[in-house]
Amino acid sequence: MRYTKLQSVVLVILRITIGWHFLYEGGVKILNPHWTAKSYLLDSGGFMKGFFEFIAGSQTLLAISDTANAWGLAFIGLSLIVGLFTRFSSLAAMFLLLLYYLSHPAFPGIQYLFPSDGSYFLINKTLIELFALLVLYAFPTSNMFGLHRLMKNNNSFLA
Repeated sequence: MRYTKLQSVVLVILRITIGWHFLYEGGVKILNPHWTAKSYLLDSGGFMKGFFEFIAGSQTLLAISDTANAWGLAFIGLSLIVGLFTRFSSLAAMFLLLLYYLSHPAFPGIQYLFPSDGSYFLINKTLIELFALLVLYAFPTSNMFGLHRLMKNNNSFLA
């Protein structure tokens, strides 16, 4: 697929900035030995509230969730930044963001303990980032700028 230079630059910038967001969020969680998603999960709302509270109520499931969340965010972010396995990472990121949205949907009448950055009605920043990742999935850029391109050009296993 051919893009104009402007389209290519904008898509790569979008990929790297979302990657930075994921890498930073994962890194903060990894580096804080006391971090846990328990209070976030217990604050869930909407029709999946029970599911997220169930995870928070189980030490085993919570530990698995915390580890998968922190390291998943970091690996997804790194992948998007360096441009390797970006389509898979975009799908994984969309899955995580969907879980975040379902745990704290922007539905009318739901009150959360954690403050948000504004007032939302159905669409919030989490959902917007999910759809931005869908754009990156549909218009991949790692073959233009990233490790994928370098490896492909060197007749690697990605070629």
